[in-house]
Amino acid sequence: MSRLREGFVAGLPKAELHVHHVGSASPRIVSELASRHPRQDGSGVPSDLDELRRFFEFRDFAHFIEVYLAVVDLVRTPEDIRYLTYEIGRELAEAQSVRYAELTCTPYTSVLPHDDGRGMAIEAYTEAIEDARVAVERDFGLVLRWIYDIPGESGLPAADETLRFALDHAPEGLVGFGLGGPEVGVDRPQFKPVFDAARAAGLHSVPHAGETTGPETIWSALRDLGAERIGHGTSAAQDPTLLAHLAAEGIPLEVCPSSNVATRAVASLAEHPLPAFVEAGVVVTINSDDPPMFGTTLNKEYDIAADLLDLDESGVADLARAAVRASWAPADVQQRILGEIDAYVGG
Repeated sequence: MSRLREGFVAGLPKAELHVHHVGSASPRIVSELASRHPRQDGSGVPSDLDELRRFFEFRDFAHFIEVYLAVVDLVRTPEDIRYLTYEIGRELAEAQSVRYAELTCTPYTSVLPHDDGRGMAIEAYTEAIEDARVAVERDFGLVLRWIYDIPGESGLPAADETLRFALDHAPEGLVGFGLGGPEVGVDRPQFKPVFDAARAAGLHSVPHAGETTGPETIWSALRDLGAERIGHGTSAAQDPTLLAHLAAEGIPLEVCPSSNVATRAVASLAEHPLPAFVEAGVVVTINSDDPPMFGTTLNKEYDIAADLLDLDESGVADLARAAVRASWAPADVQQRILGEIDAYVGG
């Protein structure tokens, strides 16, 4: 039974650190994009909301990637990018009480030329996300920052291009450099030179690791990519030495419970390793990953974490504070949100 007052989590000021740009597109947003870009043969992403919900029922991680890329294919113009980003900001702020978010963007998939001639210039992509970022902060009080993400399945060409985008066309809000996509068959060491260059330019390292592979992938992310936070890190629970290292070094795990179950990385919520992480003293942040695709919200993920960890309202507030402190928000933004959390809990 929940130990939280109804509405407590919904109103709690929060930071979201592991949430994907395209993967945050709600059925409302996807429906609009699908209507803009219908397939002549009737295939592709449906625009009907009920059909969309069925479309987002995943068989396994590979099927999730297939569906995700189908939605990526709907984001074709700078206007699409701007609409997507602004509407994501609206939903995070108005429905989730998110005050700060680091949105993981994969510019390579939007800029990459397609066989049919599509693909926008990186300058247009950058202008679109920055225009939306400024408007979201102005209209909703939500501070957005960007993590540029390599789609691992596209290999070193994508890594080199993503680095070029980050170094030569950096948006003002860029704070991090990441690596996503499938882990199986995508070794982390090959990306070391790219991450070295990104880190030398002042970007933070935040690769996905250990979501669908074992602890060695996490070790590799730490050793080869200089990871400062780990996206998911689910399999860390299998290695006590790794857990002790993460705890001693204060390296946070970005935990996304519903995502892990939806992609079959974890068999069930009851078997999720979040309690083992906390028991080992590892810093954890609670996140939603690709929330509409997994039928979740950041609020719901906090409720799940509260149940798994048997937390009261004070404990849930501590989770929110941990995310703020693990973020790469400017110091004044961190202090403002921490103050809002204190006032909310105290009130």
